[in-house]
Amino acid sequence: MASTDSTTPVKDKAAGGGQDLAGLEAGLDALETRTGPTRVPVRQVLVQKVLPPLTAVVLVLVVWQALVSFKIVDDPTKLPSPSAVWDEVTEAWKQGTLLDFIWTSVSRGLLGFLFALVIGTPLGLIVARVRFIRAAIGPILSGLQSLPSVAWVPPAVLWLGLNNQMMYAVILLGAVPSIANGLVSGVDQVPPLFLRAGRTLGATGLKHTWHIVLPAALPGYLAGLKQGWAFSWRSLMAAEIIASSPDLGVGLGQLLENGRNASSMPMIFLAIFLILIVGIAIDLLIFSPLERRVLRGRGLLVKS
Repeated sequence: MASTDSTTPVKDKAAGGGQDLAGLEAGLDALETRTGPTRVPVRQVLVQKVLPPLTAVVLVLVVWQALVSFKIVDDPTKLPSPSAVWDEVTEAWKQGTLLDFIWTSVSRGLLGFLFALVIGTPLGLIVARVRFIRAAIGPILSGLQSLPSVAWVPPAVLWLGLNNQMMYAVILLGAVPSIANGLVSGVDQVPPLFLRAGRTLGATGLKHTWHIVLPAALPGYLAGLKQGWAFSWRSLMAAEIIASSPDLGVGLGQLLENGRNASSMPMIFLAIFLILIVGIAIDLLIFSPLERRVLRGRGLLVKS
């Protein structure tokens, strides 16, 4: 009897351990199971995604109109009314130039950003993986990233003249350091265990870079891409404001400069709003979905 009683706690512990192990396995299986996409109700999308920015825009318009209506700022050369800016929009639309302004700048900005992506990605990998090169040009990349983009416009004009090549050169000089530094930062944050596991599985050389390093460094790389686009857009606007030529066409930066030359505050506000809208649209349509997908794939973002 004594021996039977003494073995009972051992059996209970074994049974409890088996249940715990089964529960752990079930939990791991649940984590690995991917549920299909669920359709978010339209009402929820409107309340969570559309209503907050729409409310902010309406609030800005109300405050803006109040400043004009109550003569808090009664000089239209300093603050035009919303209706005056809207008249400028409709006039540009009737003349067929509004979309031309936007497309001229957006096409340059996206093409220049693609060039910067092609150059900055391998440069970032080389700097991150080769110690000598990192010690040699790593500080230079950081310094170039902090250099204002407008500083490149005068030498680019003297080197290349007033043409699209000058615009692309300014974009590259502004965006490449950000993309390269973002990738370097992402590679630095890759756990060494991932790298050792990749080599153990036979991933070496380009396979190791493509299948191990780049996927693991993707969050930092994506942050560098977002910053690179911001620098591309800012560099382009600086180039368009400073360098003007009939051969270059009229982009948003040149529209802003034309408004200053004509002392037309509605035109200046129109250019500012279009520059802002394009920047927000590119982020919402391209970078935000990519960022959500990367974070969700790593379990860092819960579907809402």
